[in-house]
This record gives sequence, C-alpha cells and structure tokens, in this order.
Amino acid sequence: MSSGLVVVGVDGSASGLAAAEVAAREARWRGAGLRVVHAFLWSALHAPLGPSPFGPPESDVRNQAERLTAEAVERARSAAPEVHVTNVMVAGEPLTVLEAQSRAAELVVVGSRGMGGFVGLLAGSTAVHLAAHGPCPVLVVREQPDAAGPIVLGVDGSPAGEKAIDFAFAEAELRGTSIIALHAWTTWNAPVPPPQDPVLPYANEPGALAQSEERLLSEALAGHRDTYPGVQVEHRVVHGGSREALIEASRTAQLLVLGARGRGGFAGLLLGSVSQALLHHAHCPVAVVRGSDARH
Repeated sequence: MSSGLVVVGVDGSASGLAAAEVAAREARWRGAGLRVVHAFLWSALHAPLGPSPFGPPESDVRNQAERLTAEAVERARSAAPEVHVTNVMVAGEPLTVLEAQSRAAELVVVGSRGMGGFVGLLAGSTAVHLAAHGPCPVLVVREQPDAAGPIVLGVDGSPAGEKAIDFAFAEAELRGTSIIALHAWTTWNAPVPPPQDPVLPYANEPGALAQSEERLLSEALAGHRDTYPGVQVEHRVVHGGSREALIEASRTAQLLVLGARGRGGFAGLLLGSVSQALLHHAHCPVAVVRGSDARH
C-alpha cells in the first residue's frame, strides 16, 4: 500500500539540492507528501552544537544545519509548490538515519555525490547497502536526465526482479512516458534450452538461445500491459554485457530501473562491479527496487 510519503536525504551539496527537486516532483506525481531529511555527525565527533566562542553566533553547527535544510526545502517547494513539504534534522550516521526514515516512505531519493552528512555516499558501500537493504525503492539522482526520454527497465526474468517491473510500469504511467524493457544476455549466463526431442543431445540449435531470451523477456512482462494499457513498451534483447547495454541506453532515458538482485544478465547486480558501474556511470537517475522481502 502507498504510504503517501517520499523521503529525500540532503546535505547542502549541489547533488543533494538536485535530489530535493527530483523528490518533490516524485511526490507531486504520487500525490504524496515530501520529507526533507538531514543527518549530521558533528555531535558524534564532539563538535559543539551551540555558538562558537571564537566566531559569530550564526556560525554554530545547528544554524548551519538549519540553513542548508531550509535551502533544500525551498528548492523542493519551488520545483513542486503544491506538495506538502516537511523537514527533520537528526544527529546520527546518514545510512542509519535514512534507513529509519525510509520505513515510513514509498520512495527514498538521494544524490550521487555529497558533502557533510552524506559525504562519500557512492564512494563505498553506503549506497549499495541502502539500495540492497532499504525497506523501499531507492532513487539515486545522477546527471540531468532527458526529460522527454523513456524509462529504461533492466529485466532478467527472475522472481526478484518482478517488483522492479511493477515499479517501472507505475512510474511510466505517473510520468506519462514509455518503457524500454532491456534484457542483456551472453552465452555464459543464458540457460541452455532443452531439445524439442528428448532423445536428442542437450545442445543448442542455431538461434535457440536468442529465441529463448526473447521469450524470457516477453514472459517477464506478461500481464503488465493489461494493467497499464496506456504505457507503451519496447522490447529490447541485447547480446552482450548488461552493464554496457544499460549505461548506453541510459544516455537518452529519464530514469533507469533495476532490481536489487537477479540472475542471468543481471546476476549479482548489487554484489559486484555491475552495480558500481551503473550507480557511478549511468547518464540518468537510477532507481533500485528490492524484491518482495523488502520490508523484512
């Protein structure tokens, strides 16, 4: 069920301010409220929260936090004036704070780079952990997307990827755009289809793998067109690496949607180099959606 709340993590950086604008638009499309969250670690580092005796009163840490949070709130309200925006400042480690805040949200939005409370968000394991273990979908704002472009959906046919497909179709309907459903495969990760005649050797006939992968994509999307009849879908089966295919497709996309775990072309998506490449090098925002166990 929809929670009616979008959460955005901000830290005063340009990336965080861009995330606030994107989150405001996401809230508007959903008819949801927006909560701007700023986490700060100064108290953990024993920095004084009150005015410094060596500087003007406005230089204290809390005032700085309030100013940068207010700037993010203003950016959000400018992007979507009709959205109800609230804000909260929490002393704590950013990942822990965002995970806690996301439990009441239907979407969490963060920037791809930051400073202050969210420094190094994508430099190490923080973003991967949030995307892999957060209780709701996570949208990482990267380069300025093509506002008129489609949503690119990475499909691998696994049960874990079904939630990502649901998310992409719902998002396409909200945005009034189309979907490119992309499935990448190689001879190393594609399952070998059984022979039509059981007495024949278990081997590939010419073109059998390609046909099998096209069928896998069609079956993964089955039923969604009936649920979302207004969403146009292009099937795209690529013989090659999933990382390269998705990065290239993201050049003209407004959003890239992926499951948190999968098999075939997207096996180990958030466990190795593929996820790092997409989160670092995609040319549009990236939404990572976990499977049905997301709230467990």
